[in-house]
Amino acid sequence: MDLTDREKRKQVTQTSKPLGVAVVGAGYWGPNLVRNFQAGEGFRLRWLCDLDVERAQRVLGSYSTVQATSDYAAVLADPEVTAVAVATPAGTHLDIALAALRAGKHVLVEKPLAATYADGLRLVTEAEERGLTLMCDHTYCYTPAVGHIRELVRSGELGEIHFVDSVRINLGLVQKDIDVMWDLAPHDLSILDFILPAGVEPVAVAAHGADPIGAGQACVAYLTLQLNTGAIAHVHVNWLSPTKVRTTMVGGSKRTLVWDDLNPAQRVAVFDRGVDLASPQEIGADERRDMLISYRSGDMVAPAIGEKEALRSMVEEFGAAITGRRAPLTDGRAGLRVLDILEAASRSLEFKGAVVGLRAGH
Repeated sequence: MDLTDREKRKQVTQTSKPLGVAVVGAGYWGPNLVRNFQAGEGFRLRWLCDLDVERAQRVLGSYSTVQATSDYAAVLADPEVTAVAVATPAGTHLDIALAALRAGKHVLVEKPLAATYADGLRLVTEAEERGLTLMCDHTYCYTPAVGHIRELVRSGELGEIHFVDSVRINLGLVQKDIDVMWDLAPHDLSILDFILPAGVEPVAVAAHGADPIGAGQACVAYLTLQLNTGAIAHVHVNWLSPTKVRTTMVGGSKRTLVWDDLNPAQRVAVFDRGVDLASPQEIGADERRDMLISYRSGDMVAPAIGEKEALRSMVEEFGAAITGRRAPLTDGRAGLRVLDILEAASRSLEFKGAVVGLRAGH
């Protein structure tokens, strides 16, 4: 995914009849969706639906053409509504999204796709049977930096992937209904799913977590994923860190990439540094084993990457997928793959870090 692709998606939404959109949920994420749908030239925001109508009205403010309501049935009955964006707690996603799909609406759901894999599968199946777009709002996948990382990984620039190491830690916010894995890890797992080359995928996960403050669920967690190539991916998430860190390292046989999301001056750095292992045939069978290993210390390149709001690119992709009658980059099945890992990680936590296999053929 590069800027050219994004501009193509933008052209699609701009040249088509504006899509009527309703946003459901006026809490934390809903106002961000409202702002981007309202600003997007390919959309016409018609409704903001929330149980608290006054809160919805406050969010809308000067958006006088948008109606605030608590009547979801009225939203779905509006023939001018083509698509529904769901920004409510995960436990409500199934009922809200399923009703929209059955009403013939395309659906965008904030992460995670659903509260369980089974619920997510119901949504995917319903959308596929009806020929409707189901998209998961994996927002980080639409940042220019992650788009560039995807290109580097999939082009073979880094070589064969050896390891991925992600850290997402900060102070809070401790959630009441979900643990730190379900709160923070979907970001890193969706990025991993997005950047890995075709044919490379996780096959098992082991998770370890702790609740040192007595919150009732894990506040610190470590997920270790086994890939089908023999490579490893590691995700560290933490609500208790006094410092905020958001980094991902992707190590390959040729180069290693480091992404620091909190460093706008140099978000991505690519290092031509690593360890090479020669084969015995290359140096002679009588050489000592330690002579097989050599260390490479080359240059570091920090590619220039433009800045664009990820959420704007995400809603553009949603519109382009609908008008182009194609699957979005982060479709419902991408959301299913993340749910599969999260559920397996939860089972692993329950069994003290046991390795749990993942489903195949999402």
